[in-house]
Amino acid sequence: MNRPGNIDINTLLRKAGIAEETADAVIGIDALLQNWRRRAMKRELGHRALVDLKIGIDLAQYDVLVAIEAPVGEFGETLGTETMVATVAERLNIDPSRASRVVSEMVELGYARRAVSQADARRTIIELTDAGRTIVEAVRAYKFLIMGDFLSSWTAEDLAVFMPLLRKFGHWSENSEQAADKFADDIALLAQQIAAGRKQAEPV
Repeated sequence: MNRPGNIDINTLLRKAGIAEETADAVIGIDALLQNWRRRAMKRELGHRALVDLKIGIDLAQYDVLVAIEAPVGEFGETLGTETMVATVAERLNIDPSRASRVVSEMVELGYARRAVSQADARRTIIELTDAGRTIVEAVRAYKFLIMGDFLSSWTAEDLAVFMPLLRKFGHWSENSEQAADKFADDIALLAQQIAAGRKQAEPV
């Protein structure tokens, strides 16, 4: 039972026209994603791969190697895109100065090199050396072995259903702005409830 002043999520969703079954799914999926996010932030599998493969670099450095290589599908780009330091920063959503520093570290370690753009000779691009590419491929292979072992217990029918649905679900946040506009009144009410809660919390 909800305490007075608390927001009843189920009532809110039903009032917004979201079916009870969908509301239950939303709540359950969010709980799973939050748990997944916390585990993903720890990068447990990535840490283990770097240790087990005895690579000798950290995850931030590995991420830069991946951003330089840009495996198909990971950054929504196609093959043939030239990579610059600014590209690495954009792909990883990090500060350009940080991207420049880590790229330089990878160059010094022999995992990346600077080259001249084929499209514009005035432009410096970054590419992996054979050693750097081997690291990216080895870590991805490690991850795929672990994931492949887990998915081996799934049936072909499970996989055939799961993959299209996962791709579809991967786009759910893209319409968040339109959804926020659609539920502007409900969101305004939630903001009012927050403001009222703050007022009650103020010392007398």
